[in-house]
Amino acid sequence: MQIDLSGKTALVTGGSMGLGFAMAEAFYRAGARVAIVARREEALNDARTAIAATDVAGAAIECYVCDVSDPDQILTTHAKVQDQFGPVDILVNNAGQSAAMPFTKVTDEAWQQDLDLKLFAAIRFTRLVWPDMQSRRWGRIINVLNTAAKAPSANSAPTSVTRAAGMALTKVLAGEGAPDNVLVNAMLIGFIKSDQVRRMHAASEGSQSLDEFMAAAGARLPMGRMGEAEECANLALFLASDASSYITGCAINMDGGLSKVV
Repeated sequence: MQIDLSGKTALVTGGSMGLGFAMAEAFYRAGARVAIVARREEALNDARTAIAATDVAGAAIECYVCDVSDPDQILTTHAKVQDQFGPVDILVNNAGQSAAMPFTKVTDEAWQQDLDLKLFAAIRFTRLVWPDMQSRRWGRIINVLNTAAKAPSANSAPTSVTRAAGMALTKVLAGEGAPDNVLVNAMLIGFIKSDQVRRMHAASEGSQSLDEFMAAAGARLPMGRMGEAEECANLALFLASDASSYITGCAINMDGGLSKVV
């Protein structure tokens, strides 16, 4: 299937590395104007250079330094993106990192940090892009969550709780956006080769190489391997396109069969 996003503007939070980078690159190669948002300027610049190395007619890539847990920075960043690329057609709320511990260890500060980073960032960016999507009767919002949103385990707070709230937000927005062709879906990520996995490997302090670590982790999954960031990007590209024109309010497991919940 050939997907064309020419003339569309996509904003991807957490877009400098891992899944966010892969999605931004896929949108760019489909002809979109892509705004990648993250906290670290150096990583953003590297991502922009890597993506722009392929010349795609009509496509553009720009990066914006933004701490998405800060509402003022979100306002400023959205205004900059609009000034450069026009109204946002596709929003991918991807920012976040794993935070999991026993419930009694989660402080009020940790709860608030997780909510600001993962839930409120999505709420605030969505609130900004929503009116233009409604007025143009075309919009796509993709909330990147994880499988714990459906099937939380012990010792998984605050992330599992925040991600479950993100899934509820997805369903609420889908119902409100459907009459105006603003489609909202979620991708529930399992074990994907990403920078988060690399951090897990570094923290393990074991004797395995990164490749060995990922192979061992993947062997425990139903498909016998970890997923690739590009595979997540393929799903995001479909959901961001006209090919997904009758899909909204779905939380799609992107996990190689890991989740026990459909």
